[in-house]
Amino acid sequence: MRNRLVNTATKRAEEELVLLDENLLKSSVESPLYLRPHSKYVLKSAITSDSTFLSSNLVMDYSLLVGVDETTQEMVVGIIDYIRTFTWDKKLEMVVKASGILGGQGKMPTVVSPQLYKSRFLEAMDRYFLHVPDHWTGLGQ
Repeated sequence: MRNRLVNTATKRAEEELVLLDENLLKSSVESPLYLRPHSKYVLKSAITSDSTFLSSNLVMDYSLLVGVDETTQEMVVGIIDYIRTFTWDKKLEMVVKASGILGGQGKMPTVVSPQLYKSRFLEAMDRYFLHVPDHWTGLGQ
């Protein structure tokens, strides 16, 4: 996540509002995205499979689009923005930024390898979606 936040006070109507990573983190404090364990497993499997495919094709810098219908309590997700491949220019940018030659020592470069991007992406997705125990979880036995 790269400090991406939409100022909701200056944006259009809530129904049309497109929010970014930090907006999701802020709203999930009050309204977490809970999933049943099986639903989280299915979502995690799909995201892992898709990001493995993208990583194996040297694709990086993709995002997860999340749509929530609050009336039906349904969520629709999909990976988008998957057109940027890890070409020589991006590799050079990563090396230069990681070296600190142009400043920013100690900070994680914004351009990373597809494998590292995949790992970072999967970790973030795991934090965004919380599972809520159900009667199949085995709690209280």
